[in-house]
Amino acid sequence: MTATSRASPAPSDRSVAPRDAEGGVRVYRELRDAIVGGCFQPNERLVEAELARMLGAGRTTIRAALVRLDQEGLVRREPNRGARVRLLSDREALEIEQVRAALEQLVVRQAALNASAEDVAELRGELARMRARVEEGDPLGYSELNASFHQRIWAIADNQVASSLLSTLKSQSIRFQYRTILQPGRPQRSLHEHERIVEALAAHDPDASEAMMREHLRQVVETLRAAIERQSSRPAF
Repeated sequence: MTATSRASPAPSDRSVAPRDAEGGVRVYRELRDAIVGGCFQPNERLVEAELARMLGAGRTTIRAALVRLDQEGLVRREPNRGARVRLLSDREALEIEQVRAALEQLVVRQAALNASAEDVAELRGELARMRARVEEGDPLGYSELNASFHQRIWAIADNQVASSLLSTLKSQSIRFQYRTILQPGRPQRSLHEHERIVEALAAHDPDASEAMMREHLRQVVETLRAAIERQSSRPAF
């Protein structure tokens, strides 16, 4: 066979793979956002045919997204039984926060060394928005801003592995964060803890930044533990 007669891929063959890859990423992200956002409840069955209609995708793409979400701990897939939204236990929620605390201490040290004047100004802007939510008595709005505040620190640290792990941990425990921020007085205390973190970052002090983040997340863990204990002690009706 000559070089000129050798078959070459059709133009459509070369273009399908990138489009399929882009579609797979879109479906994964939309399904992940729906789970994290509470559109699906813990232990709810995820039916591939229904998801395909909802997301406008093929069953193979849906299945690939579910495999990835299973690896991230957001979905539980069982042989011959399909997939369900993972039901996180109280113990797992506490353990996730403990692991998150260790990672965030590493990340905030790196952020303290990397933070520019612009980074610090952006964090202070985040604090101003968070303070407004506290003054308005909007703990859920505060919680959303709290998430973006921490993500900004991850970005400043520029540790991609740690950021990816933290994002996964945060997604798994998203439903439990409301147990902490809805506790009386917690938004005010949380805001003060964040202010101390920013001041340590502004001083480019890794030790102080780590200490402030450790204290902040210790309070998160203890608040969550107390909320879980109160919930479990309530009588069933």
